[in-house]
Amino acid sequence: MSERGIDRLLAIMATLRDPVRGCEWDLAQRWDTIAPYTIEEAFEVADAIDRGDAAAIREELGDLLFQVVFQSRIAEEAGLFAFADVADAISAKMERRHPHIFGGAAERPDWEALKADERSGGGALAGVAKGLPALQRADKLQRRAARVGFDWTDACGPRAKIDEELAEIEAAGADTLEEEMGDLLFSVVNWARHKGIDPEQALRAANAKFERRFAAMEAASGGDFASLPLDAKEALWNTAKAGENVPDRSQTPDR
Repeated sequence: MSERGIDRLLAIMATLRDPVRGCEWDLAQRWDTIAPYTIEEAFEVADAIDRGDAAAIREELGDLLFQVVFQSRIAEEAGLFAFADVADAISAKMERRHPHIFGGAAERPDWEALKADERSGGGALAGVAKGLPALQRADKLQRRAARVGFDWTDACGPRAKIDEELAEIEAAGADTLEEEMGDLLFSVVNWARHKGIDPEQALRAANAKFERRFAAMEAASGGDFASLPLDAKEALWNTAKAGENVPDRSQTPDR
């Protein structure tokens, strides 16, 4: 977007938040009420990228940019910062983290070390956003812990931990079942990390595969899928699974 385009968007946002002629809904929003929409828009960008739809990517990036402008406008009205301050801050950060490009450093720096210095005083796990999807956050927490030496030496450790957690789930009472299930999922993320797999992407792919096969089952049922007995549904599932022309992604779990 051109500089003129940015100015236009900022002006639109200011009008929407104008106390006299603004939009009632936009005026009622706060940081916390807008945050879920910001997260949703980020996922819609990722979905458009997965589909390889350039027009949708452009549209969804615009929606995400609007969220940044919206949050910045709320801050500006409170006298905290404005959109220009957000842009200046990220520009300064990128220049600081790339001194070999924008500064006089002779060699490429350790980017993770630079980020760790920025987080100094908060511990190895500081700054891992709590708003991340749970699988993605588990992966980031584990990677941070691994940087300071708290990690399995190979994939055998987290694989054995999965069996241990499964046994604990079988023995768990109603009051601890949710906690034990969480421990199992955390261990699966750890195993995926050691196998070089992004657990969030793997689950997204598995979801897409399930949706694709389920739609094929419904289509093959002639519009009466819900009333079919379970064995007939299972047969349709197996047919849909066998009849797919696209190869399964080997990194995603199967049914």
